[in-house]
Amino acid sequence: MKDSIISLLQKVPMPGEKISIVEAQIIHEILEHNNELTIQLHLPQKYEKFQQALAPTIQDVIKRELGYTGTILVPITIIKANKSKEPGGISKVKQVIAVASGKGGVGKSTVSVNLALSLAKLGYSVGLLDADIFGPSIPKMLHAEGETPSMKKIENKEFIIPLEKHGITFLSIGFFIKDSDALAWRGPMAGNVLKQLIVDTDWGELDIMVIDMPPGTSDIQLTICQTIELSGAVMVSTPQDVAVIDVVRGIDFFQKEHIEVPILGIVENMAWFTPAELPDNKYYIFGKGGVQTLAQETNIPFLGHIPIVQSIREGGDAGNPIVLQNSLAGTYFIDIAEKIAQNIQD
Repeated sequence: MKDSIISLLQKVPMPGEKISIVEAQIIHEILEHNNELTIQLHLPQKYEKFQQALAPTIQDVIKRELGYTGTILVPITIIKANKSKEPGGISKVKQVIAVASGKGGVGKSTVSVNLALSLAKLGYSVGLLDADIFGPSIPKMLHAEGETPSMKKIENKEFIIPLEKHGITFLSIGFFIKDSDALAWRGPMAGNVLKQLIVDTDWGELDIMVIDMPPGTSDIQLTICQTIELSGAVMVSTPQDVAVIDVVRGIDFFQKEHIEVPILGIVENMAWFTPAELPDNKYYIFGKGGVQTLAQETNIPFLGHIPIVQSIREGGDAGNPIVLQNSLAGTYFIDIAEKIAQNIQD
């Protein structure tokens, strides 16, 4: 059925262009379930004015040419560009990925750091922003505690220069406060500081920026979504029901009207425990398969499992992330990075 639909839509012209909507690569996904057909479109902002015409055109062609009698849904997500004429900031960043979680303690920062390093290993130029204002952990995980970013003047404006290590550039509020300081900030103040880390930093030319988001769905997340046009979000969860429920809320946040950030996939962290002396054994401490089941129910890509491995924890604490160690445990993150890279290119 999918091949027939794609073949048919090859004949539907892209408004304002001399190519079809298939050649314009705006078809993100085609799904059929229970007599309901969904054709998800990712429409670049320059075509936004055509979105009202596209849905009925596609519905009419499929009903008329294929005789489809079920319900046809054509949800459209407008993909806005990050390009800007202003110096510095993220004007030269091609893709921005948010790594998010519904609750804390699920290993989101571990995933963010190792994902950024994995993407760099795959040949991408990568930046990493620690947006967890109240619990920054990137400085420790990259063994950069005590370091201070420099400043640079560009066109009479001062910009922060992010630090660079292991082939990635990175920045965190942790570089500007003491480890012992508790930030007693209200939401607007925290949001303003975060905006500075985004727009008042010269990130340079990057293929991908990874943002380690704070847990939950608060005004900090809203600030990020309003300041940056995100290419997509990666959700992180552990298998137990309490964590999965919070992931559902996180997904709903990104899919709300006026936010509309594509979910690139879900990662199941702490999926099982394997003792070093028994490498073939798996102990499902937090339950089994909860995240994978959620991915199937929501039609969101499942990106992979990450087990509880002592070397992953030790690498984060020592500032030597597991991906840098060329170990078997590091390959879990490399595989996930490859899937994410493919998703944002599709």
